Amino acid sequence: MAVTEAPPAVRPPAAASRTGAAAVTAGLVLLVGALAVVDLTQGTAAVGPAQVVKALTGQADPADTSVVVASRLPRTTAGVLVGVVLGVAGAVLQAVSRNVLASPDTLAVNAGSYLALGLTGATGVSLPLLASSGVAFAGGLAAAAVVLALSGLGTGTVRLVLAGTALALGLNSVTEGLLLLFPQQTEGLYQWNQGSIGQNGFDGVLQMLPVALVGLAGLLPIARRVDALALGDDAARGLGVPVHATRVTVVVLAALLSAAAVTLAGPLGYVGLCAPALVRPLARRVRGLVRARAALPVAGLAGAALVLGSDVLLRALIPADTAVAVPTGIVTSLVGAVFLVVTALRLPGTGGADAPDRLRAPGRTAFLVTVTALAALVAGVVLAGVLLGDSKLLLGDVANWAQGRAGRTVSFVLDTRVPRVLAALCAGAALALAGTLVQAVTRNPLAEPGVLGVSGGAALGAVLLVTTAPAAGSWGVAGAAFAGAGLASALVFGLAARGGYRQNRLVLVGIGVAAGSTALISLLIVLTDPFNATKALTWLSGSTYGRTGADVLPVALVLAAGLAVAVARRTELDLVSLDEHTPRLLGLGLPRARLGFLVVSVLLTATAVACAGTIGFVGLVAPHAARALVGRRHVRVVPVAVLLGAALVCTADLLGRTVIAPAQLGAGLMTAVIGTPYFLWLLVRSRKAT
Repeated sequence: MAVTEAPPAVRPPAAASRTGAAAVTAGLVLLVGALAVVDLTQGTAAVGPAQVVKALTGQADPADTSVVVASRLPRTTAGVLVGVVLGVAGAVLQAVSRNVLASPDTLAVNAGSYLALGLTGATGVSLPLLASSGVAFAGGLAAAAVVLALSGLGTGTVRLVLAGTALALGLNSVTEGLLLLFPQQTEGLYQWNQGSIGQNGFDGVLQMLPVALVGLAGLLPIARRVDALALGDDAARGLGVPVHATRVTVVVLAALLSAAAVTLAGPLGYVGLCAPALVRPLARRVRGLVRARAALPVAGLAGAALVLGSDVLLRALIPADTAVAVPTGIVTSLVGAVFLVVTALRLPGTGGADAPDRLRAPGRTAFLVTVTALAALVAGVVLAGVLLGDSKLLLGDVANWAQGRAGRTVSFVLDTRVPRVLAALCAGAALALAGTLVQAVTRNPLAEPGVLGVSGGAALGAVLLVTTAPAAGSWGVAGAAFAGAGLASALVFGLAARGGYRQNRLVLVGIGVAAGSTALISLLIVLTDPFNATKALTWLSGSTYGRTGADVLPVALVLAAGLAVAVARRTELDLVSLDEHTPRLLGLGLPRARLGFLVVSVLLTATAVACAGTIGFVGLVAPHAARALVGRRHVRVVPVAVLLGAALVCTADLLGRTVIAPAQLGAGLMTAVIGTPYFLWLLVRSRKAT
């Protein structure tokens, strides 16, 4: 009798998918376990793997047991818990918004929680950990609601990152102002904001664990709805899913998870952004991971591996006694910065830069009236800045001082106040001119030195010198700022130039470089001594405090040279801002012209940052407002933008010195408060236009 071979068994697709998802989950569990074991062996005390095992089994010396049980095990457990909840929060936010860039960071959840806790600390109210979690939850949820309302939904949009970044900058500026005004009440809040999983015992973990479990358990019943939302609103409605209610529920639960993580370990940057991205390639090969019920736990495990891996890497590269002071969040922020840059480079290369603004072009008389009014405004603000402050002066005092006949007290006040006013004046004008040049070269209305990371690079260079060589003079700080700005701009514009300065690519690369610069600045501030740290924080707030004529001279010289170049090359600026083809048809070397204008903008930004610290949004607000007032011809835009920038920063500096005198707030904090609503309004306007 013939024997036929039985056909091979064919595994049903659903079973194969479940098996693949289970294998991935098991692999990540093993990875997290291995990283946890390594993390337990790292620290300042000489407690190796053998001692850890004995401590966990109750066979070690009391000293070793105390180190492991009271410090290392809580640290590792906190790392796992925080990583899981942030990974899940990021994955579910990306699913319901259909945006691979959604996360607690890009939705400004962390910034909202930071501000809420800062306000609580400034009032002197001491809250238990669970109540602090409620405060952080309220602040984070409010911030996320604002960002989602402004950004809209849709796969691949960068609007969400722009809205989140702008709102986070504004909220963080307010919080930094609270840190400077209430140093005792908010002591340690800056270090906490960098994110650290270090714990003193299990109290924090045990209190936040139920909160995290509530958030995770709340997501399980609506996992199928999340899958439907990922297909689009219309498809979800066709399947009977309540779109609005589901999206609100998911955002609330994600904010709750983020609040638990923030309360326990501070904001660990970009974990919620990177963890789902690490899982996404696996989902293309394992179909079971497409569904939220399987993908969310895997994203949580990836988040735990990312947090523990960052902590292990930090302690492996830095000596143990130093690593204790370095927050784990600095490492995760650097990883997130690299992720943003890589994401930008992988964006499709279709579409060019935005078309230039089509704004009305007022006549010559209107232009002259505008310039005259702005010049009078600048003169008035400068005069008010000289006369007002912690001590008020009269015009006669200024006249006597100019003639060398003032008394000792008046001379001391004006000798310190006049350089401050000049620093604000020159820095504001320089940043406005830099923003005008950058927007013309890139033909990108959202481009400005702060958003594109140039200011962050300049700040990194200056802070590096301030923290390592505190005795360095103003020319040294200016040189360090220029070196940092040059490196950052070369990286940003070099990467974004591939295929043209596309808006999405340029902005994402800039935000990534800015995030990396911020993380490195935080590392320098944490590692330096308290005196240098306070000095750096004050300088970063955009303060003109303690400025002298020597500090103003570099930016004044560069501003004069930049204005001369912009006026002499105004026709080239107009051509460069039009399109790619017109300049070439008229014989203009486009690469050479772009490079020249970018070099000038970097010089302007670097010297302005060296003179007055980090001042954001001036390079965005001033050119936009100038084009709205006088049209888009640069022979008119340049003087109007420069006057607007000077008036804005001088006004911010004056308000920061007088509103809460004798206490002071940096001009950079004030311009961020002013510039953030304007930037968000631009996003709303562009959204309506599309």
